[in-house]
Amino acid sequence: MEFPFGAALTARLGTARDPRPLASSPRSNVWRAGVGGAQVVVKQIVGGADARARYEREVAALRLAARVRPPIVPALLAADPGTLTMVLEHVDDTGPAEDWVVAYAEGLARLHAAAGPADAGALPRWQGPDAGDVRAFLGLAGRLGAPVEARARDELAALADRLSRVPGDALLHGDPCPGNDLYVDGVVRFVDLEQAAFGNGLVELAYLRIGFPTCWCVTEVAGPLLDRAEAAYRTAWRAATGAEPDGDLVDACAGWLIRGDALVQRAERGITDHLARVSAGDWPWGTATARERLAHRLGVVAGLTEGRADLAGLHRLATAMRARLPGHWPGLRPPPLRRA
Repeated sequence: MEFPFGAALTARLGTARDPRPLASSPRSNVWRAGVGGAQVVVKQIVGGADARARYEREVAALRLAARVRPPIVPALLAADPGTLTMVLEHVDDTGPAEDWVVAYAEGLARLHAAAGPADAGALPRWQGPDAGDVRAFLGLAGRLGAPVEARARDELAALADRLSRVPGDALLHGDPCPGNDLYVDGVVRFVDLEQAAFGNGLVELAYLRIGFPTCWCVTEVAGPLLDRAEAAYRTAWRAATGAEPDGDLVDACAGWLIRGDALVQRAERGITDHLARVSAGDWPWGTATARERLAHRLGVVAGLTEGRADLAGLHRLATAMRARLPGHWPGLRPPPLRRA
C-alpha cells in the first residue's frame, strides 16, 4: 500500500511521520501516523466502483456528527478527495465494558439525533426491503415446507411498503457493528461511516434484537441488558430531540429478517438471491453461519409478532419456518451471548 499523504494534506496539516498500517476491510487502507506531535489515523477508501460514493458519504457523515457533544465520532482533521483520503483524530480505545450495549445504544441515539430535515440531500436515504425481498423470503418458506397464508403475503407486502415510507431524518451509521465502536472512558465513538444514510433510527436500534445483521460478529442481547440498552437509546433520543422515537421496532426487525443480503458480507450484496442460496447450502461468516443467523432472526420475529393482530400471518409463518429448521438443518447453534 502506498501511503496517500500527499501535497494537499501536507500543506494542510504538515508532514506525516512513521506511518504504520492498521488492520482494515478490503474496502479501505488505514494507517496510524504522527503529524505535528500528535497521532492521527489516515484512511483511504479503495475497492469497487462505489469508492468515491463511500468516501463522500463518510466525509459528509463525519461533518454532520461533529455537531454532537460530547463527541460521537473522531474529529475529521482534513480530507483529500483526489486520493479519497481522510485524516482523523486518533482515539485511544479503552475497550468495551461488560454491559457495553448500554453505552452503544445511548451513543447510537446521539449519532442519530445529529441530523434533521434541514440536512436533506447531504446523504442518500436508507433503503429497506422491497418486493424482491418479499418474494425471496416466501420462496424460502415454500422450500422449508412452511404453509404460506395469503394473509402473510399481504402483511409482508405492507411491511415493505411501510418501511419504504417510515418517517425519519436520523443520521444512520449504516454499519454499526461491534468493531466500529470505540470507547473512551465508557463513552462510545463510532468509526467507518462509509454507508451512512438518512432514515429512521429504529432500523439500527433493531440490531440489538435481530443480532447485528450487517456484521461479522453476531451477538445475542437478551433480558435485562437488552431492556437497559433500549431504554438508554430512548432516553438519549428524548434528551437530544425532545420527542419520542418514531417508527416501529417490530417492523424494523421483520425488515432485517426478510433481507437475504443481510446474510453475507457487503461485497457480496446485491448479486444473488441469498435466501435461495441458503436453502441449498450453508456458509460461515464470523461468529455464526448464514443458517444460524436466519434461525435467530426467525425466532426473534416470531416472538415479537406474537399478539400483534396486524402481523398475525407473519407470526404464524415465522413460527412455522423456525420450527422446521432443525429437521432441515440439524446442528444449528444459537448466537454467542458475549461480544467477540
